[in-house]
Amino acid sequence: MDILPPEFVALFLAAFLAGAVDAVVGGGGLIQIPALFAVYPGESAARLFGTNKCASVVGTANACWRYARQVEMPWRTILPAAVCAFLFSYAGAAAVAWLPKESIRPLILVLLIFAAGYTLMRKDFGSLHQPAHAGGRELVFASLLGAMIGFYDGFFGPGTGSFLIFLFIRFFGFDFLHASASAKVVNVATNIAALLYFVPNGHVLPLLAVAMALANVTGSLAGTWLALRHGSAFIRWVFLAVVSVLIVKFARDTLHGWF
Repeated sequence: MDILPPEFVALFLAAFLAGAVDAVVGGGGLIQIPALFAVYPGESAARLFGTNKCASVVGTANACWRYARQVEMPWRTILPAAVCAFLFSYAGAAAVAWLPKESIRPLILVLLIFAAGYTLMRKDFGSLHQPAHAGGRELVFASLLGAMIGFYDGFFGPGTGSFLIFLFIRFFGFDFLHASASAKVVNVATNIAALLYFVPNGHVLPLLAVAMALANVTGSLAGTWLALRHGSAFIRWVFLAVVSVLIVKFARDTLHGWF
């Protein structure tokens, strides 16, 4: 497939920005996916989504590795959440056949508005790292979180990283830095699950995926550096910015579906 230089540069920049945003709070798909559809409007949606996942999983895995080197990772919470997210992402993908996505769009919009409002009203939200669960209780809650997020990511997807961060803070007592680091592990698990469908079925543009993955990794290096340098306060504001963009997107899509 021929790629004109301006288009390649545009996709490279989009992948770089997506990697940076993903490394901090998630939401890079809001940048990367529209860029792919803009450059290749005639390409199949499945191949573009598969290419997006290939680029994203490499950048997210890099961010995960860098966080793990600098942050004390709560693995007893993260691992069961990641395993359940991986498994339930298949159930979410299967549910697409019998449950229209449009039916849950208004609910997701309400949840995003609640997450943004809750974070704004509670100035100390996510400022301290005080894990709230241990032992069997931690395992159960982490598994439930992973199952819920995995199902949502497989079925719908947008906002998964933001929801993960909010839930890790609200129900597990993490600060924004630990929540963001933990979310990366779960995101890698759900992305790999998606790729197990996309790659065997040929829903990937290989050369483009490799090029965008390199750009995504470069962006993730910048995003992770910023998050580690500036900590939870910085991540909190980036989180609110990304959630605000998601609210606008979901509101527009919901109104478009109604009218």
